[in-house]
Amino acid sequence: MSCIKRETALPSRQGSDGSDFNAFAAMQPRAPALIPADARNGGRVKSANVPPEGVYLPNNNRLAPHMRSPEYVQMSTAAAITLGVMSGKMHRCSCTRCLNLLLTYPEGCRANCAYCGLARHREADRDYADRNFIRVDWPAVPTEQVVDIVARDGERTPFHRMCISMITHPRSDADTVTVLKTWTDRIDPSRLPVSILSNPTTMQREDVARLKDMGADIFTVALDAATPQIFDRTRGKGVDSPHSWKKYWEVLEDARDIFGREKFGAHIIVGMGETEHDVLTLVQRLVDMGGHSHMFCFFPEKGSLMDHLPATPRDQWRRVQLARYLIDYAQVRVEQMRFDSEGRVIDFGIPQAELDDVIDKGTAFRTSGCPGKEAEDVSACDRPYGDSPPSNVASYPFALEPVDIRKVRQQLRLQKAGESYAEGDDLDPENWIARD
Repeated sequence: MSCIKRETALPSRQGSDGSDFNAFAAMQPRAPALIPADARNGGRVKSANVPPEGVYLPNNNRLAPHMRSPEYVQMSTAAAITLGVMSGKMHRCSCTRCLNLLLTYPEGCRANCAYCGLARHREADRDYADRNFIRVDWPAVPTEQVVDIVARDGERTPFHRMCISMITHPRSDADTVTVLKTWTDRIDPSRLPVSILSNPTTMQREDVARLKDMGADIFTVALDAATPQIFDRTRGKGVDSPHSWKKYWEVLEDARDIFGREKFGAHIIVGMGETEHDVLTLVQRLVDMGGHSHMFCFFPEKGSLMDHLPATPRDQWRRVQLARYLIDYAQVRVEQMRFDSEGRVIDFGIPQAELDDVIDKGTAFRTSGCPGKEAEDVSACDRPYGDSPPSNVASYPFALEPVDIRKVRQQLRLQKAGESYAEGDDLDPENWIARD
């Protein structure tokens, strides 16, 4: 039985230095600039002290209301449309099946992650409630209003899961508990499961256990960086940020012990300077622990310290997506795969017919995250176009159609005999959020 492999290095695509991957040396963030004294710690918002009134739609008008969790939470544009607090629709998908609730404060997140639109250094140009995050605005909504809508809809809710996303703030741990209790007092978590996207920097083991006892179903840690060196450069001392690789792993191991197998995971961003071997070795480590990886394709977030750097080349991304799926769901081990001198996958470790079946199913190329109601390997957290424009989809937020599979195969350089992909088969509009 033969395996699918790539014998030689691929020709250059869109990588940071002319290669088909984003190399470590080229993915250096800018240094954060000094923040004006009046803008620090939400100074403008607290000074103006504008009272919140219902739903707040970000507009960067320097008059963001004085909103705080747990009374207020933010949510993605897709979640707000799905919930019905905004009008509009998403290209080729019915918005999102996961209700992501992001804690919010005038002081914002006190971390300074280089790739993140919510980072502390943005105090100089945008108040926290007006900052973009994974390519979209995040409207702020009263927590009680969110719970009212979901409780009212009952079994008719379009959501498969709710996720509380913590940020680095002194109140984050306590307010996560309050938001979770507000939710579970009225919505049975066995009917609509709850995930926690944690902030390990402020958490102890007992905090993890408390969230489990209160009804949280899955606990995730956003490692994001695939290696300690990239973590430090993008999330730690390299950008004057408080996070540490060691602390994140301590809390991830706590989650393994407390939540149990298949109930914890880690976010990983591909294309920040790691090799494919680096990231897939990390995926294997998580599987061996009993957890899952939730994969993101690096996309330069406007306003971040890495917004001048290239997005992950599609061939690199597709190779990692496919290999990650095989490790997470097909019992293939990274040791079965082969890598070239640059750490790129050249052999996925299984016969060609088996690999063709996985590719043709398409699930490997969908957004990865906590599961919903469809299948264990289909994420509820579909994050529509969070890591790409629709004209060049990275993570598909919907089931792939034949034209999508053909495009994926072209990107992988693994086309079937006699098959071709015509550029323009899926000329998707750049205006991917339609607002009424």
